[in-house]
Amino acid sequence: MSTVVRPTAVRPWVVLLGLLALAVNLRASLAGYPPLLESVRAELDASAGVAGLVQAGAVLMMGAGSFAGPVVGARFGRERALGGAVGLVALGGLLRGVPELGPSTALWSLIGGSLVVGAGIGLAGVLLSGVVKEHLAERAGLATGGYVVSMMVGATVASAVAVPLSVALGGWSFSLAVWAVPAVFAVALWTPIARRVPVPERTGHRTLLPWRDPFTRLSACYQTGTSVMFYGWLTWLAPYYEGQGWSPTQAGLLLAVWSVTQIPAALLAPAFAERRRRWRFWAMLTLACGVAGTVGAAVLPMPPLLGPWIWVVLMGVGVGAGFPLGLTVIAWRTPDGAASSATTGFALGVGYTAAGLTPLLMGVLLDVTGAYPAAIAVLLAAGALQAFAIVKIGDRPVTG
Repeated sequence: MSTVVRPTAVRPWVVLLGLLALAVNLRASLAGYPPLLESVRAELDASAGVAGLVQAGAVLMMGAGSFAGPVVGARFGRERALGGAVGLVALGGLLRGVPELGPSTALWSLIGGSLVVGAGIGLAGVLLSGVVKEHLAERAGLATGGYVVSMMVGATVASAVAVPLSVALGGWSFSLAVWAVPAVFAVALWTPIARRVPVPERTGHRTLLPWRDPFTRLSACYQTGTSVMFYGWLTWLAPYYEGQGWSPTQAGLLLAVWSVTQIPAALLAPAFAERRRRWRFWAMLTLACGVAGTVGAAVLPMPPLLGPWIWVVLMGVGVGAGFPLGLTVIAWRTPDGAASSATTGFALGVGYTAAGLTPLLMGVLLDVTGAYPAAIAVLLAAGALQAFAIVKIGDRPVTG
């Protein structure tokens, strides 16, 4: 299969800057919700399962957006479609800020807006990988780590300021709606860049999801494991420690530290793996950190002297490195942007679908058992699946 090269007048560093601006918005809208989760439950009289359903619905729509990403990118051009995807994130954020006219209206606007946000994030994640392969292939690991770090910066800020914004603006819905602003700004910055890249010719079969490929299936297993661990803790880490006696503000700060720890892991692990193609070593090492932190939080949530910070740091290293390492290995082993988007679309689609059910499942288990051990066991099972995929993928190309 020959590769179709698209001429472009856009310099790689300009593309990278645009990607970083867009990526800031791809976790902030979701990360701003967990610190407010207990406030939402109290105000709307919602169960843990219903509160988890909000995040679950968003992540499930991320899965749907991921499956659709390759087709949308082929139809409109990955660069143009990427701007539209982040526009959906802005629209969903505004929907979540609908004035609260009663518990029922507030709940439905929260759920509806979260679904739109999730669809935009899912589309954008797939399109980002294709744009990196198309414009920044020679530094795929560094570029992938860079835009994932940008996502994490957005998530960190959103986690840290969610509760103060809620107090300052007069409600949790307005705190969530704030994140539409940087999304609009990023789309305005990206649009001139996208317009300078020609729309590719439609190629039909290359937009199909390559689910028959062994490497693609293993990538889906890997992304399922890392996505379940990430979105499980993203939703329930703050409520878990509120149950240990921490205030909502303290728990939000704990979630922010979890996000901050991910930043160096996301930037350095793919770069180290890229230097000598030692992907399996770095993937397994960082996963071990995440599993150790999860077990520690479950068995001894408040250790003497160090408190929960040590567990949060270890968990942050695991999920922080996991996602970009999964995208990096796809970039290495696919021939062009279209193939990279197709493989990423399937892997993230499966991963996000499984991860989307995780907050809901954990909430239901919490309602049924009245405690967290069963819910945390779901995350450990995901870690085992991720370890299986790492061993099978290894450091050499997978054929089949």
